[in-house]
Amino acid sequence: MCAHVLVAEDDEKQAELIRRSLLAEGHTATVVHDGAAALDAARRLRPDLLVLDLMLPVVDGFGVCRVLRGGEDPEIPVVMLTARSAEDDVLLGLELGADDYMTKPYSPRELMARIRTVLRRSGRGAGARDGDVVVRAAGLSVDPERHEVRCDGVPVECTPAEFQILLAMAAEPERVFSRRQLLHCTRGFDRASTERAVDVHIMNLRRKIEADPRRPARLLTVFGVGYKLSGTRA
Repeated sequence: MCAHVLVAEDDEKQAELIRRSLLAEGHTATVVHDGAAALDAARRLRPDLLVLDLMLPVVDGFGVCRVLRGGEDPEIPVVMLTARSAEDDVLLGLELGADDYMTKPYSPRELMARIRTVLRRSGRGAGARDGDVVVRAAGLSVDPERHEVRCDGVPVECTPAEFQILLAMAAEPERVFSRRQLLHCTRGFDRASTERAVDVHIMNLRRKIEADPRRPARLLTVFGVGYKLSGTRA
């Protein structure tokens, strides 16, 4: 089951650990570090699931859940993370509509298992929609389960880092990704990579999916910002 998961966690190390775990499971992930950014990302991206830390700055996790359940996206599954073990806090989170919760410290493997269960129960995520786990955009199809890429129906061989970059961009066509954001997609597969190495990955991908790599029509440069995948979801 491939899903787009929004992670709202102010601890950057914890957020990165969750992001890497999600990528290893075949999901795509967007990470934010405060409650206001979580609400904005939920509105823009309509993720399949939200991993929500309670102790967020600006707007805490309780506030985020109240807004979402109050009409912004009342159906989005929410897995709450809390350092609070008090029964009242846990009950309040569940009363506000959280589908599950985990108390810190937690096992990333257990968190992934909880996410799988919530996605299956909610019927959200690509794997829950007509059995289709393939992400499609701009004539590309990216299959996280089979680790396969096709361009206009033709198989394309990609390195693990190239695959993760293409998967993230195909999941959000027309979104502009910075080099840093794309670098995060490769972590766990290309630990020694730098932001400048992302340019090399993009160049190699253009050789594989563009009719004319010198005049790309799919993987476009947004000068001063980063890159985007042109086109809409198929």
